[in-house]
Amino acid sequence: MKLQKIVKRLQKLHPKEIDLSLDRTKNFLEKLGNPQDQLNCISVVGTNGKFSTIQALYGILKEADYKCNIYTSPHILKINERFFFNNKFLTDDELADLFTEIEEINNGTPITFFEILTVAYFHHARKYTENINLIESGLFHRFDATNILKKNLASIVTTIGLDHLDWLSENEQTVEKIIFEKTSTLLNSKIIVAKQSSSKISKSIENTIKDNLSKKIIFNKDYSFTLKENDFFYFEDEFGGLKLPKPNLLGEFQLENISTAIATLRQLTDYIITEEHIKSGITKIESIARLQELKSGMLKNLTKNNLLFIDGSHNPLGAKVLNEYLQSLNCRKHIILGMMANKDHNKYMGYFKDIKSLTIIDIPNQPNAIKGIELKEKIKNFVNIKYEISIEKAITSIDLQENDIILITGSLYLAGEVLNLN
Repeated sequence: MKLQKIVKRLQKLHPKEIDLSLDRTKNFLEKLGNPQDQLNCISVVGTNGKFSTIQALYGILKEADYKCNIYTSPHILKINERFFFNNKFLTDDELADLFTEIEEINNGTPITFFEILTVAYFHHARKYTENINLIESGLFHRFDATNILKKNLASIVTTIGLDHLDWLSENEQTVEKIIFEKTSTLLNSKIIVAKQSSSKISKSIENTIKDNLSKKIIFNKDYSFTLKENDFFYFEDEFGGLKLPKPNLLGEFQLENISTAIATLRQLTDYIITEEHIKSGITKIESIARLQELKSGMLKNLTKNNLLFIDGSHNPLGAKVLNEYLQSLNCRKHIILGMMANKDHNKYMGYFKDIKSLTIIDIPNQPNAIKGIELKEKIKNFVNIKYEISIEKAITSIDLQENDIILITGSLYLAGEVLNLN
């Protein structure tokens, strides 16, 4: 209860949930002595794949006996997920103490919730200056609160696509504008660019960072991977080739994220990362709500012997790679969908092919979610589409046959509700 009360107070420090600016964050951090300047950081920007890439980085670094601090957003189940220090999450009491300290120092000065969380992270990370900090950039990066570092070990650019368009003016709602916002202010260190969904996007990223003096490591130019049979894949970069076991994450798109993490860590020549660290680390990655199979729990019991997956993808790029995985499965697929109001609902669902049924639901406890009935009326290209009033009824309403799978998707917020319910 103490933590929840403090969180509610912090959420009221600024009238807007998001107010893109760096001044408030910089001013507060300066008051704290600029703790971020003492840290070793890897920055991760992009539209999709940031969380999975960070988890792959951590999995390998942990095997190499390096301690990490991790800052990601949003959280799925608890706000503690955003505050990972010295290889463990802060407890409720530890996080409450940190927030209390930051709240007292701030003394009521207007600052957005994400900004004050970011300040709190960097303030606490100063206790572990030898650790590697894995920092996920939020909205667009250029004016994101995490973009206050003066130096870092590397910047990772994951896949970039259209998302959060409501934060851009109508004439700027293009992937080129998003690329500029995410990559034009990257630091001068090393930039690792992941596989993109098209050569046009790859070229646009390279063009935007062409004047950046960083060493650039570009997928298919400086590193690559090839999926092989017999449960392994082959990774290659300037340091040579690696025959690696398949990771414990589903979907070829996860190989893209994992390969980007490997390419990044092999560039950190001051750190000892061996082939064995990589082999072991990529088979122990912990990833929540990213094509995650629910193997037990209340909701799983409703599906009996059928597989149940959740995935928090919520933009067209996420739908594209998710459908590619589904198409690799020889079975009937059923989707349960809930989305936020500001997403491109038709474009998201337009990527899914050969879906046996689509069940629309409301996202509980999310006032900014689109109502299920309204979402059902918006999506016209599915024949077998219906609305159900709850997640449980959605599952039990599906006519399941042997080997069918159910995928619950459309929002990280929905994924959190599913995990809590399960």
